[in-house]
Amino acid sequence: MSGIDKLKNKAEELGGKGKEALGDATDDRDLQAEGQKDQAKGNLKQAGEKVKDVFK
Repeated sequence: MSGIDKLKNKAEELGGKGKEALGDATDDRDLQAEGQKDQAKGNLKQAGEKVKDVFK
């Protein structure tokens, strides 16, 4: 996995955690859901990169 891709995916995951926390604090369910979606998306991208690395 390239270092840049790994950092981008981690940043997306952390951004999602921030959105979820802000949604919790403001009781904004839409923002909570968006944060959870961003976290899942970042995790899936990391998993995909790891699979690609295995087959190189």
